[in-house]
Amino acid sequence: MREFLRSDKLYKPRFRYTPCVKTGPLYSVSGVIGLDPATTQIVSGGPYAEAKQILTLIQAALPDWGLSFENLVAARIYTTRMDQFSEINKAWEEAFATIEPPARTSVGVAALPAGATVEIEFTLYKD
Repeated sequence: MREFLRSDKLYKPRFRYTPCVKTGPLYSVSGVIGLDPATTQIVSGGPYAEAKQILTLIQAALPDWGLSFENLVAARIYTTRMDQFSEINKAWEEAFATIEPPARTSVGVAALPAGATVEIEFTLYKD
């Protein structure tokens, strides 16, 4: 059985999709881009600022679903700026400075929604 989850900590989807779908103990979080929920615009500052915003948004939303960073099992990072991946990694390392990070895949892409340079989707597990 699928459960469709939302959080007021995330921006409202511009298109028809569910931010998080729970199936048994697995949670699949749709790709998150670095939007400022107040302005619905991409945060300025490039890949580092966008990745930091994404990780801040998801960390704020997870408690609404009874989850935390400790439940993360996988993340998939998509970026249009592989040449600046060290900036994305800097935000990642800051977010996971005190806990073990999840498994991670990084993929270079030609374009992302709303002109974003970074998008991250997450998989979580909770018994």
